[in-house]
Amino acid sequence: MAAAGKGEAAPPPPQQQQEPAPAPAPASGGGVIAALEEQWRKTKEHAETYPYVWGSYILVYGGLGAYLAWRWGKLRRAEDRVRILQDRLRKLAAAEESQAASGSASTAPAPPPPPQQTAAGPSKPASGP
Repeated sequence: MAAAGKGEAAPPPPQQQQEPAPAPAPASGGGVIAALEEQWRKTKEHAETYPYVWGSYILVYGGLGAYLAWRWGKLRRAEDRVRILQDRLRKLAAAEESQAASGSASTAPAPPPPPQQTAAGPSKPASGP
């Protein structure tokens, strides 16, 4: 800064405060589109002013969306497996019914024996209170 001569104080430089110019008012009768454009402008301005807030929104809700998409895909795969198993069971039941109806039940394999418990000795009683 240059010093002022003869004891005169230099006036402070004029500070220019840039106030955002108000956006033109939406045309009367603009309706929904004008309101949407105004809301978009406000949201865009807010996102530019506070990028970390919007970054956290994207991170949280994007992560939640990715998780839900993954769970949805997993559910769909499980449903497909269940449908396949139900179809297989339905075909097996139909085959058994037709075999029983034809009278050849004697050639059907015998049901497996019930599982036997191991002979490890008597079980320990549960401890009391």
